[in-house]
Amino acid sequence: MIVDTEAKRKLREMNATDLLDAFERLDEQTTMPLSHTGVIRLAVDSARSGHMDAGIQRLVKRAGLRYPQADLRTIDLMEERGIDRSVIAGLDAGNYLGQRLNVVFQGATGSGKSHLLCALAKSACRGRYRAIYVRMPDLAEQVTAAAGKPGGVPKLVRKYSTYNLLAIDEWLVDKPDEPFKRFLLELMELWYDTASTAFAPPNWRPRNGRF
Repeated sequence: MIVDTEAKRKLREMNATDLLDAFERLDEQTTMPLSHTGVIRLAVDSARSGHMDAGIQRLVKRAGLRYPQADLRTIDLMEERGIDRSVIAGLDAGNYLGQRLNVVFQGATGSGKSHLLCALAKSACRGRYRAIYVRMPDLAEQVTAAAGKPGGVPKLVRKYSTYNLLAIDEWLVDKPDEPFKRFLLELMELWYDTASTAFAPPNWRPRNGRF
């Protein structure tokens, strides 16, 4: 659809380039039968869709996924890997996030738990939730580094407490030291009944201790 130069200038001046692009993408033949209101609605819906897609892409990028292409909707060989399709569909619906429930993926090394964690975090991003993926060894290193700075650990706790979903890979693969235990306890206390955590551990319960 042709937009005149003055209208383009005004839309750009208002930082409404998404809407301008949506108008310019409209096909003249398609919009001819529509009223002015119908054309505007079509362009606004298109611009909004593009805006939301861009927002989701930003959330996915910030989530730091190890496998950014992982997707709960396209997981292969579910039955062969012992995965219940109905459970995966339920997780993709995101109800657990609204209920502040936690998720645990158990299985041997190489069974695809990391892939599932990333897919879960990506699904949360599609639902406009803030999610982050982190390996527990990397998180432990962050805590150690933060401990060497004034107020570093409380700041790190606050950073992670802002997410709706924390996906922790390799959970308790190594036994945590006391400073890391304190960090985890403080974080879990802040998260209780306010956010969700997803874990991917191999037989972690015997090591769980106080957690």
